[in-house]
Amino acid sequence: MSAGQYTPGPDRTPEREATTPSANPAQPSGDRAASLGGAPSYPTREPGTPATGTSATTAPGGATPERKVTRAGVIWAAVVAALALLILLIVFILQNQEQALVKFLGFEGSVPLGMALFIAAVTGGVLVAVAGGVRILQLRSNAHRARVRQRK
Repeated sequence: MSAGQYTPGPDRTPEREATTPSANPAQPSGDRAASLGGAPSYPTREPGTPATGTSATTAPGGATPERKVTRAGVIWAAVVAALALLILLIVFILQNQEQALVKFLGFEGSVPLGMALFIAAVTGGVLVAVAGGVRILQLRSNAHRARVRQRK
């Protein structure tokens, strides 16, 4: 077979060429597939086994492998969730444009209902965050004092 040609074998896997070296020297020489004109080589499978991606993959011990959670994946999921919430928030504000009379500590004004509810929600969130931050600082301070007492 000449370089650049591809002819599948009887079991639909590429035929191996003994004269072409493998691109991956870490593989044992018996498992090296021919690199046909720089084309990637694909692992062969036994006839009758499902193709990759058609069923759950299994680890060598027979158990399904655990997926690793990465920081990038967590950040990506958080960004997607935040964008979905922002889209829902925009829809909510646009659908609630009626003017509402708002009175607070002697101040009085008329704002769109959606904005008034959004401002109230953000204010509530800020208050909860401040209370949580104070509690976290209190717990850290107590933990620090406990560590200092243990050292003495």
